[in-house]
Amino acid sequence: MDSFSPSGRMTRTAASSLAARAVLALLLIGVSGSGATQAASPHTHHSRQLDVNHKEPVQTFRPINIAHRGSNGELPEETAAAYLRAIEEGADFIETNVLASKDGHLVCFHDVTLDATTDVADHAEFAGRKRTYEVQGEDVTGWFIVDFTLEELRSLRVKQRFSFRDQRYNGKYQIITFEEYILIALYADRTVGIYPEIKNPVFINQHVKWSDGKRFEDKFVETLLRYGYGGEYMSDGWLRQPLFIQSFAPTSLIYVSNMTDSPKLLLIDDTTVPTQDTNQSYHEITSDAYLAFIGSYVVGIGPWKDTLVPPDPTDNRLGRPADLVARAHALRLQVHPYTFRNENQYLHFDFRQDPYAEYAYWLDEVAVDGLFTDFTGSLHKYQEWTRPYRKEQEKTSPEALLREIAGMLKNDGYD
Repeated sequence: MDSFSPSGRMTRTAASSLAARAVLALLLIGVSGSGATQAASPHTHHSRQLDVNHKEPVQTFRPINIAHRGSNGELPEETAAAYLRAIEEGADFIETNVLASKDGHLVCFHDVTLDATTDVADHAEFAGRKRTYEVQGEDVTGWFIVDFTLEELRSLRVKQRFSFRDQRYNGKYQIITFEEYILIALYADRTVGIYPEIKNPVFINQHVKWSDGKRFEDKFVETLLRYGYGGEYMSDGWLRQPLFIQSFAPTSLIYVSNMTDSPKLLLIDDTTVPTQDTNQSYHEITSDAYLAFIGSYVVGIGPWKDTLVPPDPTDNRLGRPADLVARAHALRLQVHPYTFRNENQYLHFDFRQDPYAEYAYWLDEVAVDGLFTDFTGSLHKYQEWTRPYRKEQEKTSPEALLREIAGMLKNDGYD
């Protein structure tokens, strides 16, 4: 249990229970002494899985709180500890990036190189693994995740990406698999959604080959289906196991649409970055015509927030908002911008170094449908302060509805 406790202590019963369940989840898929994971069969998994029908449901009455790579403002990103902390702090969804190891295992990791967030440079046995590959049209040099087996990846330890964030947890946590991430959500004490990204699919499909001839996207969806994920947005199945599939590659989203009806979201990069698979410009993929086309496959878009409200580069203040949110909403597409961070260097001067002021602007004025945040606890506290979950439940309880009907009848002259 200590390996999943960020602070080395659990002060709340709920947190302790959550950590215990997460450890149990990892044990269920069999972590061997060498660190290699043996996936459980679907029958074994479903016989042991907690009953998702009797949990507190995910909230759907206010914009969703998406824990970007877990609570990575506090803990090293995409680790079990970061996801456990995010769930404890109130995340509606935990987000991850899915890549593949040399031997075809799906793992949770953001970069195609290991350099920035692991201790790979300290491992003499891997000194000769540095390579230069083309990634999205540019030559990149480093230790690439596709050149390491899962067992080798397990020997590394993850570290905080940014030097100005807490460094105490560097070297404590391993890279986790996609299945372990899923089980952390499934074994939470309430319904927690997952929000995995099909990350760099062009690069992964170039460098990782599966013996059955299937693609990265096939393996991604097969894993989700094996653990019971499926169903259109807001269907009963979706509410039991909420899921959004995201990608910057539109062809991957179109491809997986033939395999699953789970909701999908097209991520949109900076205005200068073309799509990695179709080489389309920002302006092409944000046109009304393209949004209408891709809307047949996705339920929303995930733009970088500075493209929605571009800041003035001369004084770090917000400029005039673009019309993308309004145009997307007109096509019934959700908008989930990224990434919200508490630190001053990420807050435009309009917000007076106050992340709550930033949340207020984006939720109330821009009116987005969800936020990717590195500090899920801050967003949760803000939303509970401004639009608390319990009060919303009270409004929709049978007693509240009867009181409302009685009041309407009385106003119409019926006593």
